[in-house]
Amino acid sequence: MAPRIPRAPDTALRGSGATASPPAPNANIAGALVGAAADRPRADAVLTVRTRGRARVARVRAVTFAELDERTGALASGLARHGLGPGDRVCVFVRPGTDLVACAFALFKLGAVPVLIDPGMGRANVAGCVEKVAPRALIGVPAAHLLRRLHSRAFASVELAFTAGPPTPGGGPTLARLAAAGDGGREVAELAEDAPAAILFTSGSTGPPKGVLYTHGMFQAQVRALRAAYGFEPGEVDAACFPLFALFSPALGMTCAFCEVDPSRPARCDPARIVAAIEATGATSSFGSPAIWRRVVPWCAERGLVLGGLRRVLVAGAPVPPKLVAAFHAVLPAGADVHTPYGATESLPVSSISGREILASVETGLAEGLGTCVGRPVEGIDVRLIPIDDEAIPHWGDLAEVSDPEPGEVCVRGAVVTREYAEDPRATSAAKIRDGEGFWHRMGDIGIRTADGRLWFCGRKAHRIETPGGLVLPVPGEVVLNAHEAVGRSALVGIGPPGGERCAFVVEHAEGRAPRGAAARDALRAELVALARTRPASAHAGELLFHPGFPVDVRHNAKIDREALKRWAEERLA
Repeated sequence: MAPRIPRAPDTALRGSGATASPPAPNANIAGALVGAAADRPRADAVLTVRTRGRARVARVRAVTFAELDERTGALASGLARHGLGPGDRVCVFVRPGTDLVACAFALFKLGAVPVLIDPGMGRANVAGCVEKVAPRALIGVPAAHLLRRLHSRAFASVELAFTAGPPTPGGGPTLARLAAAGDGGREVAELAEDAPAAILFTSGSTGPPKGVLYTHGMFQAQVRALRAAYGFEPGEVDAACFPLFALFSPALGMTCAFCEVDPSRPARCDPARIVAAIEATGATSSFGSPAIWRRVVPWCAERGLVLGGLRRVLVAGAPVPPKLVAAFHAVLPAGADVHTPYGATESLPVSSISGREILASVETGLAEGLGTCVGRPVEGIDVRLIPIDDEAIPHWGDLAEVSDPEPGEVCVRGAVVTREYAEDPRATSAAKIRDGEGFWHRMGDIGIRTADGRLWFCGRKAHRIETPGGLVLPVPGEVVLNAHEAVGRSALVGIGPPGGERCAFVVEHAEGRAPRGAAARDALRAELVALARTRPASAHAGELLFHPGFPVDVRHNAKIDREALKRWAEERLA
């Protein structure tokens, strides 16, 4: 079947002697890969790192930009020969590495729409996400094709199947076979900025997973924003500890080095393998969740290691404790820093803050009960705080903002902000506010803005505590307890129904700091309760429980499942 490549419209004014304005440039994000391959064909685009032995000796497999461009062109051509075309949705269940990058950019070149779902969210949730977006095709490892057979109803829309890996029954042609049959000279589909580029599902850590619809213009805006905020340069090497972020590397002209991390269990990563990958590839940058760095940083500190090549480390997915930032600085070279971008799948980045500014802001946050500082908005992002409201807001109209520094619901607008969820009008209505031709996205977070223009994160709107005495926000209180050396994490939860809740702290011990025996445990509890009473933001809690290990999200293993923790605490304090 011939590929369905859209053509730019012929807009010349025939017979009038006039000519149309020049056509808009092709917004297809795959053009960035083609450009990188033309500029730096022999430079490494993707490095796959594998370690062996107790010494974690690293073996690195490299793919150049020219090779990646050729392979993605061949895959795009092979997929088109099987009938895949622009606009077709394609579920991609491929392990992190060269195949993931190649599949994504092959689909971009074709104008098809990759659908990326976290497999760690469980088979039922994955099947539900697939059924919602009704993909026309599936590219997956053998386990994904098994899932398709087990949940045939959810995958009923799939007409075309392809296998990443060895041939598998019902899996269709392999990627190797597709590439061999394709043409590496495949042209990049001409697409407008508002053309659908991908559907990325949220992790479902604060509600049902939702498919976030990205456009090619949004991807382009994100690349510009990330380059401006962090100074990424072509030729740098990014140690990829979060697969989705790794897809930005080819567009930034950077080398993407895939570390050995199970994306569904980052908190169980082997720090020796990550350090080996960083050192073997000469990584200058890395992105990962706090759960990963909580393992890597102490491992390096215990051995006196300094990650000498790194210029910057991005940590995101959950609030980053200042003591982790301070510990990180001890294993980074002079001049390097930790950065925490604030945002969401629906809008990234919104704001950013450096590690040094985080440490300098700690006392202000504690004294004024502000929570966690997430910095100032990045260029091109407008942030406003509105009164907290659980109802949908169809139009901005004369919606009033709260006065600084009153807490309010965080709303953002800009080129990196998505406009809708795929096949989910109810979620779109709840999260988007129309303002003329544009939209505001409701982050679902409560924040405070101070006079210096900085934004402070106070917790999720769904996690606010409504007591008889008024509203209590969890994060400002938690930062008080989190400063204690025996506390790994704390969560301030409400016991009882909204409006009549009472506050209780739940504490997870820092590694190796669990008290031994009832007397030691009672003494630590009394010490933490006394600490909480030293600050207004944490003084609301009259009860404190110890938890053996917090339930967390599947994507970053760092966001606390507060609903589960609330139920757990209520059972013990009923």
